[in-house]
Amino acid sequence: MALKISSRASPMTRRVYTASAALAALAAGLTYIISTTTPASAMNIQTVKSPGGIEAWLVEEHSVPLMALRFAFNGGNSQDPKDKEGVANFITAMMDEGAGDVTSAEFQERMEEIAMRMSWDDTKDSFYGNFETLTSNRVKAVELLKLAVTKPRFDKDAVDRIRQQLLANITYSEKDPDKVAGNAWYATAFEGHPYGRPANGTKESISGVTSADLAAYHKKIFAKNNLKVVAVGDITAAELGKLLDDVFGGLPEKAELADVAKIDPVNAGQQKIIEMNVPQSVAVFGLGAMARKDPDFMAAFVINHILGGGGFSAKLMEEVREKRGLAYSVYSYIQPYQHTSILSGSVATKNESMAESLDIIRAELKKMADVGPSAADLEGAKQYLTGSYALRFDTNSKIATQLLGLLQEGFGTGYVDTRNKLVEAVTLDDVKRVAKRLLKSDGLIVTIVGKPANVKPISATVPGRG
Repeated sequence: MALKISSRASPMTRRVYTASAALAALAAGLTYIISTTTPASAMNIQTVKSPGGIEAWLVEEHSVPLMALRFAFNGGNSQDPKDKEGVANFITAMMDEGAGDVTSAEFQERMEEIAMRMSWDDTKDSFYGNFETLTSNRVKAVELLKLAVTKPRFDKDAVDRIRQQLLANITYSEKDPDKVAGNAWYATAFEGHPYGRPANGTKESISGVTSADLAAYHKKIFAKNNLKVVAVGDITAAELGKLLDDVFGGLPEKAELADVAKIDPVNAGQQKIIEMNVPQSVAVFGLGAMARKDPDFMAAFVINHILGGGGFSAKLMEEVREKRGLAYSVYSYIQPYQHTSILSGSVATKNESMAESLDIIRAELKKMADVGPSAADLEGAKQYLTGSYALRFDTNSKIATQLLGLLQEGFGTGYVDTRNKLVEAVTLDDVKRVAKRLLKSDGLIVTIVGKPANVKPISATVPGRG
């Protein structure tokens, strides 16, 4: 997964199978051991290369007989074919619906019997697999994982059944103001780009997806040059090397990815209203931000924490909720993707309070850009961001997820040790300078769902790309 900068994860469909209480108990045990004996800064992260040439990162922990595997194929739902939006998300629900000569029902039974966990999810840029197994059952569990990865069945009866579930989810989403506002924001900000398409598809696109479409997506995405893997737990480097070749060695060498263009959000300054008969309006707002490896990214990350990412201490929360009681929650986050980066946020409030809330949000962005944070603001943000970093590594699954994000972003294993130093290095001059670069309040893209009083649509003042 791309390194998650916010605590709010992008929308995705997950199907997680909890096979056994014993597995859950052992997972909890591993969580305790790793979190209490192996702080993030002291983890031994090995780079493993299989005999067949597949590379992975490994954190060994043999105190509990449990191993977790997190892996990703580059591509995600931005690789959905035109007019077939939602294919990637469709496949996440199909990967355990039988594989090879094993039917869907048999596959489920075998997972239960060996206390195995497997789940799949997609984002704009990646397709993810999650796998956990007891050491004693690892051979059998790996056999099932291999089948799912290399030989998913996509049987018509299973495809039709899952299709009905996905269509029901879309129907529900069409009545959810948060989801409607979010989809509309991406459609506006990334008009004409794969990022602007609905990740879960539409009723029309999902209705048209066939088994052949799913198989074609699988064929072009699942390839060895397109793979990143992290393992955490009770497995040695030699054992992991064998596992990598066993599970992934039979995949094609090269993926067949369609080009996805770099893009900055378009339609800057546009405000769009989608009417829905609800007592409370929801607004999603955002603008372009720095790429993950931009020298100013860490300063932007700190600025966002001060502005809207720091919970009750954030400026937006203080002004909108604490001082005026206009909304229960307002927040912002930075989300870097492979082909763009955004600062985005949301506020939900009574229809009659939306205009005032948006005015305050724009004013706070302008104030931050014009004046910048105070020294106290900066110090408080740095203390929180450095102190809370260890919490990203307090479970085996979190460790695997964080490390996979770093691996995908092209950071080395040493980033875990240096990250807090990078935060500490951000100066007051840095955040004031970067705030001016980042927070263009007049370019804010806003989508509102509801019946907001005294709020009018605004046409884009900056048409076209970037």
